[in-house]
Amino acid sequence: MIDLQLLEQAYDLTSDQVVQFREEGFLKLPNVFDAATLQHFEPEISRLTFAHNHLDGMPMEERDTYSKAFIQVGNLWKKSENARRLTFSKRLAGIATDLLGSSGVRLWHDQALYKEPSGGFTPWHADQQYWPMKSSLSVTAWIPLHAVPLEQGPLCFGRGSHRKRIGRDLPISDSSEALIHKEIKDQGVVEVIEPYEVGDVSFHLGWTLHRAGPNSTARPRKVHTVIYMDCNMKLAEPTNPNQALDHEKWTPSTAVGEVMNDPLNPILFTTGSSNENVC
Repeated sequence: MIDLQLLEQAYDLTSDQVVQFREEGFLKLPNVFDAATLQHFEPEISRLTFAHNHLDGMPMEERDTYSKAFIQVGNLWKKSENARRLTFSKRLAGIATDLLGSSGVRLWHDQALYKEPSGGFTPWHADQQYWPMKSSLSVTAWIPLHAVPLEQGPLCFGRGSHRKRIGRDLPISDSSEALIHKEIKDQGVVEVIEPYEVGDVSFHLGWTLHRAGPNSTARPRKVHTVIYMDCNMKLAEPTNPNQALDHEKWTPSTAVGEVMNDPLNPILFTTGSSNENVC
């Protein structure tokens, strides 16, 4: 029987890694999980993803760019105790806390992002364009459930793009791809894309620009993601329709100006306190 203690064990970041993350807006870490742990969770994450796939049966040529990019299923932790164990991993949440330099992190939400065989590219975008958050202290853990070669569409980041104000009002679309691509070229933002080995996990800030290429292989690219926010994050007044929708979907009981203490946003990690419900 597999030993899942690794989910709760600390991952020791170096000070150089923290500095690099804050300067570049992203960081890919090796050996966050081992192959056995990923193999344990992959069947359940895949089962949930395909069971809740609203695109099932829709031909690729009939989809828009967003729908070609991936199958997207959120709040897996509410659908399965096994998925919850992965999403609630203190190893991951501890890394997120250290990278943000906060006193702890809450869950914004989790989601599977499966790029199907022949699935299209994911356009350039910044995640926090969708999120009504008072501060920029949000970070996504991108957790491949297998090695991801370049041909399967790993993430590509714009180095230091979280310090720019490029495309912050653009939802994921063909327009965001074209306009952000032009701006990062014009402003000299370096694009960084690398394959992921088994056990690699990357973390990127909410305002870090990123995209992913198409999946040209015959196998789906299977990725689980967990989005964290500072445990004292307050809800901002939504500034666009997507933020209004995300307010209702991910933190429905929170009023503007309040800490996002909805039952859907539990505290996953704190520093200096044994009480996990206090940040």
